[in-house]
Amino acid sequence: MIADALVVHQDARRSVGRADVRIEQGRFVHVGPRAPREGANEIDGSGFALVPGLVNAHTHVAMTPMRGIADDRELAGFLEVLFAVDANRTEADVEAGARAGIAEMLLGGTTAFLDLYYFEDAIARACVSLGIRGFLGWAVLDAELTTQHGRPLDNAAAFIDRWQRHPLVEPLVAPQGVYVCGRETWEGAKALADRHRTLLHYHLSETRREVSDHLERTGRRPVEWLDELGVLGPRQVAAHAAWLTGREIELIARRGVGVAHCASSNLKLASGGVAPIVELRRAGASVGLGTDSVASNNSLSMLREMHLAGLVQKNHRWDATALPAQELLDLATIEGARLLGRAEEIGSIEVGKRADFSLVRLDHPTLVPARPETIVSHLAYSASDEAIDSVFVGGVAVVEGRRLTGGDWSQIRAEAERAARALWAARPPPPESR
Repeated sequence: MIADALVVHQDARRSVGRADVRIEQGRFVHVGPRAPREGANEIDGSGFALVPGLVNAHTHVAMTPMRGIADDRELAGFLEVLFAVDANRTEADVEAGARAGIAEMLLGGTTAFLDLYYFEDAIARACVSLGIRGFLGWAVLDAELTTQHGRPLDNAAAFIDRWQRHPLVEPLVAPQGVYVCGRETWEGAKALADRHRTLLHYHLSETRREVSDHLERTGRRPVEWLDELGVLGPRQVAAHAAWLTGREIELIARRGVGVAHCASSNLKLASGGVAPIVELRRAGASVGLGTDSVASNNSLSMLREMHLAGLVQKNHRWDATALPAQELLDLATIEGARLLGRAEEIGSIEVGKRADFSLVRLDHPTLVPARPETIVSHLAYSASDEAIDSVFVGGVAVVEGRRLTGGDWSQIRAEAERAARALWAARPPPPESR
């Protein structure tokens, strides 16, 4: 039972105020004044804001050892480096990278994330060991283009079979994108996701070049082409979606496809343009926020992602009211949960929901003045990850006093550094030194 915390409910009324919060069997059973104390482990919450766990709607968490490996390159050059290094990865170093990335996310208040990679069993084990919710998409692409052993669609199906009933891990299908997935792969991925009722997660219209190349090859823009294939539909999350026409925005909304907005990654890779987040939301599409990988961001901080996403939209539109603080927090919590099809389970502090939340120190310099009317603004625009004291997933403390409970950071870091040595050795030289 957390007593007298400043609760940022994220309920339908977006309530903020002092309350007691009681948790039993991993769920909120009381949110309001005077919670019963009997049999409870009581925490004094008076110095904390109690905030829903953040939802990272797009990442490649196991790439943590590659932070900085392909900086200051446009997307084609960036991918050249990443594909060369990825070809040398082992399941062991993927797990080491995932543990380091999950540690970073938990310490930043993220309690659930949507991933796209391979060797997802290793990432699933990392989720379980550290206690985070992982929505894990096995990367699918045309068989002749992959470095995976075996057929990617078969690998994805086997992964779903192994993990589909785990309380923390939700397996799913993740076609890489139109640039490496042909018609047969897309149709197979959609059929597999429909058969198991999983999410379908993919990159979509990230750059102008991706769109123009696909238009030249097929005569259709990516969104239009996927719709003609019958692929677009609910239970899908498209990452980036930065280069869309008005008609494509309407198609995405009409088909029930969600969008993971990755502002930092798009800025750093100079994808050009600004993702039409305001228009997507206006059309009725679900939108969440994703960090992408640390190779392209270079951070997994959702607090930082909120801040940048808001500034980009405001500046681009010459409109200081675009994506205000409350909407930014929505995208990182309840709307992120909606994107994953879990808005009834996570994303807000309400009775009956799973107890995924953070305790944020109100005495931290980035939250002064600590007032109910400023807390949402502080979370969106100023709060530092270091302000997050403790993090709970399903009522279980996974971070206490800025220390992980499910693993030792020094060991996690050492394993990630060992993985990085081999990966950096495989990095191709920059173009100017060839």
